[in-house]
Amino acid sequence: MPDLVIFGAGGLGRETAQTVTALPGWRLLGFAEDDPRRGHEVDGVPILGGRADVAALPGVQVAVCTGSPRDYGSRERIVRALGLAPDRYATIVHPTAWVSPSSRIGPGSVVLAQTVLTASALVGAHVAVMPHVTVTHDDVIEDYATIASGVRLGGGVRVRAGAYVGAGALVREGVEIGAGALVGMGAVVLRDVPPGEVWAGAPARRLRPAPQRKEA
Repeated sequence: MPDLVIFGAGGLGRETAQTVTALPGWRLLGFAEDDPRRGHEVDGVPILGGRADVAALPGVQVAVCTGSPRDYGSRERIVRALGLAPDRYATIVHPTAWVSPSSRIGPGSVVLAQTVLTASALVGAHVAVMPHVTVTHDDVIEDYATIASGVRLGGGVRVRAGAYVGAGALVREGVEIGAGALVGMGAVVLRDVPPGEVWAGAPARRLRPAPQRKEA
């Protein structure tokens, strides 16, 4: 039974912790959290320390579960700062998610409840897929992307590295969401979104450049 530490005690981290309770074969040791305002315990799960404490735990599996529309680059920053080997990162899939035999999920990614990957979908490393997401045939979600709850991706969609697709968004088949782009809640995306831009609305249109990436 491998030991697991979840980095980040915010919403995604807490949801991942609850998912782990439904999965056999994991022993959740606690959260790692750099923000001291979180206290010593969240939802009955202890906070063990910060990133330096995680790196000092040999052999423990890690899931980095941070990121929000305000700072959706945080997961990539933390993974790079930790510098752990790929096999140290846990892949967490809720038991009610359905992943087709032809689909693949990379290390460090989290797929939450009632998500469906239909056929030949590829989810990269350190991707966050929230509940009730539909990922259809031949979709590619690259490393560090975030797919918020209720998103529907048509066939052949590519979500580039570090992009964020907001809750309830609909993405037309064959569309590409550029690296680091942000798609707003409920957007209807009918054409490609360039890298590093914020798009929203129905149909979605450009609003502004995406926030600048923060340093680790």
